[in-house]
Amino acid sequence: MSKNRITSLFNIKYPLIQAGMIWASGWRLASAVSNAGGLGIIGSGSMYPDILREHIQKCKKATDKPFAVNVPMLYPDIEKLMEIIVEEGVKIVFTSAGNPKVWTKHLQEKGIKVVHVVSSVKFALKSEEAGVDAVVAEGFEAGGHNGRDETTTFTLIPMVKEKIKIPLIAAGGIGTGRGMLAAMVLGADAVQVGSRFVASHEASSHPNFKEMVVKAGEGDTILTLKELAPVRLLKNKFYQDIERMYRRSPSKEDLIGLLGRARAKRGMFEGDLEEGELEIGQIAGLIHQIKPAAEIVKEMIEEFETAKAEIAQL
Repeated sequence: MSKNRITSLFNIKYPLIQAGMIWASGWRLASAVSNAGGLGIIGSGSMYPDILREHIQKCKKATDKPFAVNVPMLYPDIEKLMEIIVEEGVKIVFTSAGNPKVWTKHLQEKGIKVVHVVSSVKFALKSEEAGVDAVVAEGFEAGGHNGRDETTTFTLIPMVKEKIKIPLIAAGGIGTGRGMLAAMVLGADAVQVGSRFVASHEASSHPNFKEMVVKAGEGDTILTLKELAPVRLLKNKFYQDIERMYRRSPSKEDLIGLLGRARAKRGMFEGDLEEGELEIGQIAGLIHQIKPAAEIVKEMIEEFETAKAEIAQL
């Protein structure tokens, strides 16, 4: 595979990035993906500062390849996280859920490449204006927290591509080599893959959750809780409780009360499939097996090359 804007920017072999997901992407997953030729990402959203430092240090020992840290900007101790990232010499940071202007220049001054995750053309342009090195444009097929406009990846990528000049990474509903090729045909320089890596041996998510992802089919996920922060999750008892509450026209406070604290940890990390919040993307319907991360990368790249050859003959 020849070099492109993203593989050159991050100094990686393949234009394949593993998403920084809470409760799933620790140092084991990040280092495995980086060692396989992609870009592994540690998801700091579920980590206390000292835990993040530990994961970065372990990741550095487990790989000599580039890796990144994802930082949701809603995180209460964000200053401490950024301090640790700089101190530990991390070279790439993905920011999400916030204003890219706040941290971009500071990080770049420390020699760090900055990528911001967006769900619309408007925020892609704001990110470019803030000086980020690249953007991830994520369609509403994606798992976890999501855009309010419900723009699908298939329409979002070409619309963003039309407006920005910086490198573009596609995310949402991509978990196969064919999906990767399709996103790049639409204008992406690389893809970011989340859900497929949840069902990997190295993901820190609970085995119960991984098994439920593998069993999921079409229509088993849904986007809900738009009044708080839109989230795509598997339909389970917790989701049915949300549905029942919606029938009573709840206030925002009612929904916050039902959600409570640590609901995502309970589901994805502790394996409570009834009361937990189980965040996963629509692509779960195409995930049939839990595999090593390196095997997932290898299969995706092989399928990408096969599909590319087939397309060339059209």
